Parts: sequence; structure tokens; C-alpha cells
Amino acid sequence: MEGNGGCCRSFIQSSKPYIAMISLQFGYAGMNIITKVSLNRGMSHYVLVVYRHAFATAAIAPFALVLERKIRTKITFPIFMQLFVLGLLGPVIDQNFYYAGLKFTSPTFSCAMSNMLPAMTFVMAVLCRMEKLDMKKVRCQAKLIGTIVTVAGAMLMTLYKGNIINFPWSGHSNNAPSANNNEDKDWLKGSILLILATLAWASFFIIQAVTQKRYQAPLSLTAIVCFLGTLQSIAVTFVMEHKPAAWTIGWDMNLLAAAYAGIVSSSLAYYVQGLVMEKTGPVFVTAFSPLMMIVVAVMGSFILAEKIYLGGILGAVLIVMGLYSVLWGKYKENKEKEAESFNIPQAIKGTTATTGDITTDIQDIEIQKSSQPNPKE
Repeated sequence: MEGNGGCCRSFIQSSKPYIAMISLQFGYAGMNIITKVSLNRGMSHYVLVVYRHAFATAAIAPFALVLERKIRTKITFPIFMQLFVLGLLGPVIDQNFYYAGLKFTSPTFSCAMSNMLPAMTFVMAVLCRMEKLDMKKVRCQAKLIGTIVTVAGAMLMTLYKGNIINFPWSGHSNNAPSANNNEDKDWLKGSILLILATLAWASFFIIQAVTQKRYQAPLSLTAIVCFLGTLQSIAVTFVMEHKPAAWTIGWDMNLLAAAYAGIVSSSLAYYVQGLVMEKTGPVFVTAFSPLMMIVVAVMGSFILAEKIYLGGILGAVLIVMGLYSVLWGKYKENKEKEAESFNIPQAIKGTTATTGDITTDIQDIEIQKSSQPNPKE
């Protein structure tokens, strides 16, 4: 019975990162749908980013102040600069570009493009020497091939739309590809913005992983990043939005979009991602985005009557294939690390035992010498 209970506890413990990341994907899916509705109703994405991170800061700051008051380390200037860059990359660059791309395309398309994140994170991790690339090993070849396939899928989604794919419940009757030049230009513009947003988000993950090693207070780190992101977003919005009416928000979908995105997709997501990243690394955290794409595709076709094109589906399939090729390589790498960490203690233990035997022999010799009579006495 004790063995079964231990196995059960071990299984639950090992499943926690998976449960956390799957739950986050459903949270992100809801954010994409609600935000798309808000943007379609005319809300400025610059203002939405400001309100989103104001809500995020207000939601997580009290927990950081209370729960981490004893473990919060001093913020040095290098750490502050890293936090400042995190606020710039995540809240300002990534989310403004992502919302702009979402406005020009669709929720499902945006989520599919976000699946480039693991490949971009892997490339940046290699450049930053957080990941090793040995082309003699199959796992490294899988990562590289997966990255290339992912980029190819993103290019296919960007440059080719194709016919509209109808779901049984969607009710679309026109299967012809779009002939509207303005719509095609917006689609291309949105695709480029989404790629830039994904690049910024991958950079955020890399710097977050580095910063967490120097500032080991995840709640406080999240609160500070959200607060700095709010201040930076206010500055950007003052430059980009000149109408005071753009700041107006009432008890409507705009308020729901800002509150939901701030509490769920910023404060809670940043904190959970940080905890999971500590145990699994940045590549694992980005591994579950295809689930979000599937959920958003179903919800978008129901709620928004979203049009899904053949090019988008083909590109998404390529991206997901590339994604799991990268993840397979990462899985094999983790297995190798676990095997090495298991073997090293065994070797140390054997060395210690040998050293102990030598020490015992020396002690025996010393005792024998001391027991012999001294000829000078």
C-alpha cells in the first residue's frame, strides 16, 4: 500500500508541469476570443495593453508583498535592467504586435503562428549557449529539422491562403479564395506583426530564464515586470494615441478583455510559466501551444463565425510537426541528462568507498607502528 501511495504521489508530482501548462492554454484561448471581440468593437490595442498590465499588477502585487517579504533579494542595477527589458519585450513589443496582428487576421491564425515560439526559443537558446547543438546526435538533428519545418509552415501560412474550409456548424457557403486586395494586404501585414511578436516573446523567455537565477522571487519578479510594462505601455500609448476618448472604458467587453487578459494571461501566466520553467526549461514551457490553437479554432468558428483557409491549415500542420520534432529532441536531451546525473553519484560513491579502504589501511599501519616498542626506551 505504501508503495502504491508513493507511486501515486510521484505521478502527481511529475504531472504538475503538464497540468499547469494545459490549463494555461485554455486560459490563453479564452483571451484570444475575448480580445478579438473587443478589438473588432474599436478598442485601441495600445490602450488594451496598458489596462491589461494595470490589472495584472494589481492582481499579483499584494501576493508578492506578503508571501515573498522574507525571500525578496535586493535589486541591483543589472537585475533592474533585465527587468526593464522584460517589461519592454513582453508587455510592450510582444503584446502590441500580437494584438495588431490579431486585428488584421483571426484568432486561429494568430494562435497557429504562435506555435513558432518553441523553434524561435530553441534558436535563441543556442545563440545564448543555453542549449548545445551537436549535429552528430539524432536529437540535435531533430531540433534543427523541426525548426526549419516550423519556419516553412509559417511562411506557407503567410504567403498562401487558399480556399475556405467549412466546418459542419459554420454555415459558410463560399469556398473560393479571397479576391480582396486590401484584405490580402492586411493578412500579410498581420502575419509579419505576429512573427515579430513571437520573436519578442521568445526573447522574453530567454531573458526570464536568466533573470530568475539572479532574482529568485517569482511573484515579485512578475509584479515588477507587469508594473514596468504598464509604465512603458503608457508612454507608448501617449505617443501613438492622440485622442483622449481612446482611454475611455466602461462596464462592457473592453473591460472584460482587459481584466481577463491582465489577471489570467499576464499575472497568473507569468508566474506559472516561471515556476514550470525553473524545473523544465524554456523549451518545455512553449510546447503546449498547439492545444490552444485547436481550442481557439473550435471556439472561433462557433462564436465569431471565423473563416479558416486551406493555407492556414496546411501551414499549421507543418508548424505542429516541426514543433514536436523540436520537443522530441528536447525530451531525448532531458533523458540523457537524467542518466548522467544518475551515474555520477554512483561513480562518486565508488570513489569514496575506495578512498575509505585506503584510509582504513593507513590507520591500521599507524596502529601497528604505535604498538611496536621504541628502541630508544
